[in-house]
Amino acid sequence: MSTTIDRGAPLGLPEWDRCAVMGVVNVTPDSFSDGGRWFDTTAAVKHGLDLVAQGADLVDVGGESTRPGATRVDEEEELRRVVPVVRGLAAEGVTVSVDTMRASVAAAAVTAGAALVNDVSGGLADPGMVPAVAAAEVPFVVMHWRGFSESMNSLAVYDDVVTEVVTELRTRMEAVVDGGIAPERIVIDPGLGFAKLAPHDLALVAHLPELRALGRPLLVAASRKRFLGHVLTREPGAAPPPARERDAATAAVSALAAHEGAWAVRVHEVRATADAVRVARAVEGAR
Repeated sequence: MSTTIDRGAPLGLPEWDRCAVMGVVNVTPDSFSDGGRWFDTTAAVKHGLDLVAQGADLVDVGGESTRPGATRVDEEEELRRVVPVVRGLAAEGVTVSVDTMRASVAAAAVTAGAALVNDVSGGLADPGMVPAVAAAEVPFVVMHWRGFSESMNSLAVYDDVVTEVVTELRTRMEAVVDGGIAPERIVIDPGLGFAKLAPHDLALVAHLPELRALGRPLLVAASRKRFLGHVLTREPGAAPPPARERDAATAAVSALAAHEGAWAVRVHEVRATADAVRVARAVEGAR
């Protein structure tokens, strides 16, 4: 008998019958993965459309690198980078997410056509974020976050990473709801790579059902991250493969996340993950 996992979907976004694929467009000169390749607005819009053609269901546009150690970009520059790309993609009918920690950027992006706000700080970095998203009535990604990029490696201290991340996410979800965002619009993200070492990330991937038990759609963003580099390192002491050589490993995590009922996976290279989530859905339907 064919079965389908109930992945949920945040109010205001389409329903997909499988794990959705969120493609990444970094409008930055310093992303750990592809910094500078899509810094020009025209190139960024074209890249977003290419990702959709390759199988992305929605496109996440960000203008500020959040890699470990990154310094923040100023508000004016972030707006300059992000808003024209969001507007260009939305005008082509793309479902757009904006990746920002600033309320002003979130509000401007929603006005330009963004359908989802993806804040890696879960609203902690800017006290105006939750009110702005509540007023805009769009879905909101609450990611597990302990601090800005400059200091987050020092915050990767856990006794039980799964229990602590679940507890901290639940607390943040409650605060966001108290701030006026409807529970039905919340997506959760365990924040792989943010204030976490490779063993922490692997433990969270291994325990996605505990995260899903929070009762909200789950976004898994493992793409090209350091923990995959550690997994792929072939010899002790050897350098991990560079970010762009981690796409097969990323697709493997996408398949695992889809199998565990994730609502969406966020990736830089779309085609392999689009195939992976479709295979996971086919296997699911054959049960």
